[in-house]
Amino acid sequence: MDRIVDIATEGLHLSTYRGFLMVEKEREEVGRVALDDVHAVIVHAHGVTWSGNIVAALASRGAPVVFCGANHCPIAVTLPLEGHHAQGAKMRAQWGASRPLCKQLWRRVVQAKIAMQGSLLEARAAEGAVAFAHIARRVRSGDPENLEAQAARRYWPLLMGDAFRRDRAQDGANALLNYGYTVMRATVARAIVAAGLHPTIGIQHANRGNAFALADDLVEPFRPLVDALVMGMLSEGVATLDPPAKRRFARLIAFDLRIGGETSPVSVAAQRLAQSLARAFETGRPELALFDPPTAIEWAGAGRVGAEDTE
Repeated sequence: MDRIVDIATEGLHLSTYRGFLMVEKEREEVGRVALDDVHAVIVHAHGVTWSGNIVAALASRGAPVVFCGANHCPIAVTLPLEGHHAQGAKMRAQWGASRPLCKQLWRRVVQAKIAMQGSLLEARAAEGAVAFAHIARRVRSGDPENLEAQAARRYWPLLMGDAFRRDRAQDGANALLNYGYTVMRATVARAIVAAGLHPTIGIQHANRGNAFALADDLVEPFRPLVDALVMGMLSEGVATLDPPAKRRFARLIAFDLRIGGETSPVSVAAQRLAQSLARAFETGRPELALFDPPTAIEWAGAGRVGAEDTE
């Protein structure tokens, strides 16, 4: 079972013991998780220490360790150097991908994200939701009109209300979104490395200081899933990023999505997307294994993920 391990308490020490991730405080065990069950470790507390063995053990299993700032956004991630038996060839194909191919791939990612946003708004009976399908169809290679940003400017007021501003430094809904996106980013980064690709080499994001540009590219269609869960939590009066809220985001990686007539959890959907991107780099064909937007009933389920844990 894939588990997100969140470390938010000061003074903890992480180590490995007989196949387990051990969590200790003042040399007393406070918890353990089988290493093979760890999907990712997210560290918020600044007083945490760890052994080199635990970092190596997690890396050998493809599990990233994500270090977050005070706003719950990631500031550093550890990932394995080796993630696939044909990694060298795949990275060469990735590095050598033509600009036209990358533009076509980005077009498909943006279209999928906008379609997801419109689908969520439609499920919530938001006025203006139908426009998003039209916007998605208008996206051209490389999105030169930046329709992604235009859709976002429409999306947030329709979803959260006119008073909402997406600000990573704020608490409340923004902190919930930050944490949810961190979970998704870690899931996608893990899938990218497992597919033999390098997370720094993006198809659109290319900031020199961004070591996870490709993860930021591929995470885009997954973001509305986090938005749906945050809206569900807010409707229940949950506006604080406490341990129960974090557990709900961790459970989101098991939410089922439909890909080509099959149903797969988010974690597997991310793997299939990354693998399809690796194939696209090798074949030169802009074909991606993107998932279908959820139905209205499925969106309602996304908003309730993990709610039973708090009832």
